[in-house]
Amino acid sequence: MTRIDAKFAELRSAGKKAFVSYVMAGDPDFDTSLELVKGLPGAGVDIIELGLPFTDPMADGATIQLAGQRALEGGMTLDRTLELARRFRETDDTTPIVMMGYYNPIYSRGVDRFLEQAKEAGIDGLIIVDLPPEEDEELCIPAQAAGLNFIRLATPTTDDKRLPKVLQNTSGFVYYVSITGITGAAEAQAADVGPEVARIKSQTDLPVIVGFGIKSPDAAQAIAGVADGCVVGSAIVAELAEGKKVSDVLAFVKSLADGAHRA
Repeated sequence: MTRIDAKFAELRSAGKKAFVSYVMAGDPDFDTSLELVKGLPGAGVDIIELGLPFTDPMADGATIQLAGQRALEGGMTLDRTLELARRFRETDDTTPIVMMGYYNPIYSRGVDRFLEQAKEAGIDGLIIVDLPPEEDEELCIPAQAAGLNFIRLATPTTDDKRLPKVLQNTSGFVYYVSITGITGAAEAQAADVGPEVARIKSQTDLPVIVGFGIKSPDAAQAIAGVADGCVVGSAIVAELAEGKKVSDVLAFVKSLADGAHRA
């Protein structure tokens, strides 16, 4: 059982929904990023999505693209991202970390070497947005063999014919993208998301977590109410981009987590 599996079992037994937060590793710099990540569990975050900075993040909107640029300009690398996870693990051995990003840096490192390093650093799962199910032999299956969950994205355009293919080697949870388009582009609507979550849950026992377009505590509550939890990324990253103190960003995160946990 991975930390992700254990967290969902704990939440189920408590009758709670999951709150997942996304932050870009190294934004705006390593030390600030580490301080923020270390503070997330205390702000109510159940699972941390840690963005791996990349030069061509095709699924990301402007907010997260700019965060990635700031991180890269500050010297953030794959090694530094793993080091950030390692430093987090010095004081927290239970909160799951999912690394979210693109395949190129992993391919460049070499899959086996990357998986060994990720496991050693305390990474629990991967979301690699540009690797479709047809490429499962590339990373998905080796990752699961190494003890990491491989989390797949389902979207509003994932029809009934495609869905079984998306689900076949997924583990940990299913990430449902609530809108068509890039991160932070539109508001998620619970009335639209609910039937889609139900459709996915009819074909898998995995938790379904909804992300993209959730910007407020009320939205977090509404979306978590029709799913097993929700993810907030761009709204949190935008707080950092405004130059707010880590304590203020964490207060905002806590308001979102409280919203999700009310569902």
